[in-house]
Amino acid sequence: MKKLSETFFKTLPLGNIKPKGWLKNQLEIQADGLTGHLDEFWPDIADSGWIGGKAEGWERGPYWLDGFVPIAYQLNDKNLIAKVKKWMDYILDNQDEDGWLGPVSKEESQKYDPWPVFVFVKAAVQYYEIEKDERVIPVLIKFYKKLDQILDGRPMREWAAFRWPDLAIGIFWLYDQINEDWLLNLAERAGRQSYDWKSHFLDLPYKTKSKTWAFDNHVANHTMVLKITAMFYRLNGNFEGEETAAFNAINVMDKYHGQITGIFTGDESLAGLSPSQGTELCAVVEYMYSLETLLSVFGNPAFADRLEKITFNALPATFKPDMWAHQYVQQANQVICKIEEDRVYTSNGPDANIFGLEPHFGCCTANMHQGWPKFVSHLWMKKNDDGLAAVAYAPSEVTTEIKGSKVSILTETDYPFKDEITMTLSLNGTEEFSLFLRIPGWCENAEIKINNKILHGTVKNSFFEIKRKWQNNDSIKIKFLSETKITNRPTGGVAVEKGPLVFSLKIDEEWKRVNENKPHRELPHGDWEVYPVSDWNYGLKTDEEINFKFNGIGECPFSPDGAPITVTVKGKKIPEWKIEHNAAGELPKNPIASDEPLEELTLIPYGCTN
Repeated sequence: MKKLSETFFKTLPLGNIKPKGWLKNQLEIQADGLTGHLDEFWPDIADSGWIGGKAEGWERGPYWLDGFVPIAYQLNDKNLIAKVKKWMDYILDNQDEDGWLGPVSKEESQKYDPWPVFVFVKAAVQYYEIEKDERVIPVLIKFYKKLDQILDGRPMREWAAFRWPDLAIGIFWLYDQINEDWLLNLAERAGRQSYDWKSHFLDLPYKTKSKTWAFDNHVANHTMVLKITAMFYRLNGNFEGEETAAFNAINVMDKYHGQITGIFTGDESLAGLSPSQGTELCAVVEYMYSLETLLSVFGNPAFADRLEKITFNALPATFKPDMWAHQYVQQANQVICKIEEDRVYTSNGPDANIFGLEPHFGCCTANMHQGWPKFVSHLWMKKNDDGLAAVAYAPSEVTTEIKGSKVSILTETDYPFKDEITMTLSLNGTEEFSLFLRIPGWCENAEIKINNKILHGTVKNSFFEIKRKWQNNDSIKIKFLSETKITNRPTGGVAVEKGPLVFSLKIDEEWKRVNENKPHRELPHGDWEVYPVSDWNYGLKTDEEINFKFNGIGECPFSPDGAPITVTVKGKKIPEWKIEHNAAGELPKNPIASDEPLEELTLIPYGCTN
């Protein structure tokens, strides 16, 4: 019998981790925005071919469901859960007799395209974890047997061939349930028919801005497949080699296309190091999921550092604060969002960086929903049966069984806006187990107290293990100490960082509604351009004092007016730095040599900006 290699951590079933505090509020904002209402008005969801409708029957329904399932149950919202069950009931009860799942395209070239089913399986697995619906496993068995037959005459191609890891994730989950070797044979076979990403990352073919679009330079494909080494390890058992390959892939992408927010450029093709190039929203949420997968399989805290950086910066910045609109692409140096034919992008349209319902293309409208809910699902992980790991930090409550006993841990914190975290344990009686606390790589020193007694021995970029007999109401207090970093960027700019947060100039802005006559643009789901009404072209005086002020966390923290932190710095205006091609132009050399007077500037977290 074949065997899958064990993962370092075990992810917890959907529902075991509940958001609290500002994180719960953020999920409620999302549910009250596009996520919770797309199925009521946007044809590609409301009339999806996946539920018998006449609209798109390819990836958009599964994309939406993949993020909608977890948010419904994390908020325990009866209305949202009813919508989930409506979709799941139809899809699970309408599987073709031959085993195929979802619509079958009438176009021969697209017939039996398995790619969207990969996405649906991820949603179905989450649904099964919490509902234990007995239909799910037999439905997946029938589909994978059908796919096994199809691959004889129709090998993996196009999107499916470039996104094999998402197929492997579903197959591996099912294998863990039924332990049948044919599933691993199917995974290996499909992998052999797929694109050779291992060679791709060893010698990246695209080291500068791409001139044309191709499957092998598409940014979302790159972020999806960063988890491919985790899938290889589970098949081949080469832990050290595959973990090294994962970091090599991330490092090569950072070297040639990396941005300060932890993502890399791609609009839609890989676009180089310029902070005025864009990054597709699909790439942001898929990078997060790849990091969550890598973290669970390899257990390396560096993956969590990157996950938090993207989650707290790049993710919220690409949404309108009320999450009723999003951008197709965000830019690190984003100074104007308008419809313009003259643009810096390789293949994106003139409206790609406005905030709207479906700017440029609707894939991100469907796929944007998984970011926050899957982050919640991966805050905590199990280590064997006698350990629990805090792998990322945000207000939450985890409930699970350890050695047969129920254990809950409530995490109360304003992190990442403050560096203090309090955890309170709830359990019956006394239970001995290990608690693993991630010490971030950016942390200069960590102070950990248990019931107000200081522990010693923490090391940054590690998991600090505390093994003891825990009792009800035991308290853990964590304080991360970090220095302010002035980070030099490869195109000549600098960035201000502290902890997992990147800071950005606060720019006064004017929102202008556009496309009012387009279908489905009735408020609140409309389209907007955003214009700067204060100066944006400044250079930072890096040897001046930087002062941080915590303002408290309000109802909408990821917004300019609701920013929990404001930072005062000194800088000079750079008059020759101008907007070119609807974006911030190339940074002038030695900008701080400007003759302009020194001014006091206000920075806010990047994730709070538009």
